[in-house]
Amino acid sequence: MTLVIYAAYAYTAYAAQASRPWVHTTARVWPRRLIWGSVGCTIAAGAYNIRRIMRPVSIVGIGQVPIQKKYDLSLRELGAAVTHQALTHAGTDRVDALFVGNMLSDELQGQKHLAALVADEAGLYGVEALQVRAATATGAAALRVAYLAVASGQANLAAAVGVEKMNEGAGPTAALAKALDAHYEVNTGATLISKNAELMRLYRRQFNVPEDGFVNFAVNAHDNARHNANALFRKRVTAHTVKNSRVIQEPLRLMDCSPICDGAAAVLLAPRSEAHTYTSQPVHILASSVATDRFRMADRSNPLLLEAARLSAQKAFHQANITQGDINLFEVHDAFSIMACLLLEAVGFAPEGAGWRLAAEGQIGPQGRFPIATMGGLKARGHPIGATALYQTCEIVLQLTGTAGKNQVPHAQVGLMQSVGGAATTVITHIFGV
Repeated sequence: MTLVIYAAYAYTAYAAQASRPWVHTTARVWPRRLIWGSVGCTIAAGAYNIRRIMRPVSIVGIGQVPIQKKYDLSLRELGAAVTHQALTHAGTDRVDALFVGNMLSDELQGQKHLAALVADEAGLYGVEALQVRAATATGAAALRVAYLAVASGQANLAAAVGVEKMNEGAGPTAALAKALDAHYEVNTGATLISKNAELMRLYRRQFNVPEDGFVNFAVNAHDNARHNANALFRKRVTAHTVKNSRVIQEPLRLMDCSPICDGAAAVLLAPRSEAHTYTSQPVHILASSVATDRFRMADRSNPLLLEAARLSAQKAFHQANITQGDINLFEVHDAFSIMACLLLEAVGFAPEGAGWRLAAEGQIGPQGRFPIATMGGLKARGHPIGATALYQTCEIVLQLTGTAGKNQVPHAQVGLMQSVGGAATTVITHIFGV
């Protein structure tokens, strides 16, 4: 509901003078109307081509804690800690709004209403605080809502916070499966693991991929994570180790899968016109977009095409007025090796059936043609669901400000991030630049 309201408001934030109730369109002058119903709102725009005015938005502060297998700190403590880091980084102590991404707290910790809890713990009670979800793309959803809040003028400073503790309660597997169709998929035993295993089987069969075709996705991720102090796994792995790791669900092996872990990260957003008030090195959000596919993989004409990822990327490239050739690094949603491969193809970095070759040929490292997972990715840095996209955003900020240390991508000026909800049903794309 929050995302609907902010999107509706943002897309009707016209450039009319505050004292005048009339808005200029490309065709005529007409009164601005929002017709509110019992559930949402309808924008009474008719068939007019409405000029949408959005404030450019920048990242002015970041915060992250090292990912651990299990934290003793609570969700509220982790969320407050990274919020304070982001505020300190920006040299401020208040925000207008705080949006928290978390997928599992009500399932694993028995805690709802998490955003207000984090705001209270952080000493920010009184501010707008709302929880946002989009299954396994939840962190990116929080970032998008914060972006829309600032772009629309509803907030001047907005924090997007992600926090997740996955190693409590009954464990996350059953809860994560609820991102699938409860009636037609979960009831038959489907999980996100089984769906990605299905994709990998189909891909390998259709494109004659050798058994070791995907191993370099994990090798690259672990190699990059060695120099990331916030990564869960900081040891190099060999192709032999990946290829011979235990089978989780044929043909997915352990080293094809991201780990269950705990973590939290946050970013602080401000209008671009005010960004230098808070930092000498702002990073700008050039685009934010979302697209969806048919909910069930079985209903898609070709499950390997990831239509939501393609559409979301196209929208984002159009918003940012760039092409794939302008991207210097891609923080990909490598929850599974096959997903990293398919996203490279969906975005346009490789033709269908050739994404795996970018890894096999060594083109995805920080010095390669298509750097991905530059600080370890979901595979080696870790994938604490609600926080994952916020970690990726922090890492892109480090890359674009030239502060990524030994993992620095040379001359990085534009970064792409995609976040996948469920079995690629929802894909959220962000593009960042300096």
